[in-house]
Amino acid sequence: MDPRQKLPDATHPITITPTGKRVVVEFRGVVIADTAEALTLQESTYPAVQYLPLGAVDPAFLHPSDHHTYCPYKGEADYFHLGRDGEEKDAVWIYRTPHDAVAAIKDHVAFYPDRVSYTIE
Repeated sequence: MDPRQKLPDATHPITITPTGKRVVVEFRGVVIADTAEALTLQESTYPAVQYLPLGAVDPAFLHPSDHHTYCPYKGEADYFHLGRDGEEKDAVWIYRTPHDAVAAIKDHVAFYPDRVSYTIE
């Protein structure tokens, strides 16, 4: 185990559940993702985050970034620029090899909510 890694517990709980509804993501008025397979990740007191299967996102809008971050609870996140030309920098992230406690989010992406519009129906 990576010495930086932390496990979710009562002081920092993380739950991952199927959203159970259709999730549509729009970027500047264009639908870029539409899925009924989203997951809701609730971490501690932070706002819930929708994780969508990578395959549900139009790949024309995702451009790999050199940016990476590390979360001790989830692992290393890789980022994408968003838009036809990647104009919205580092707006999407993915945990390609998440820690075991959050393995369900592998191959799922999340969007900064101030960069896209979500509809959950």
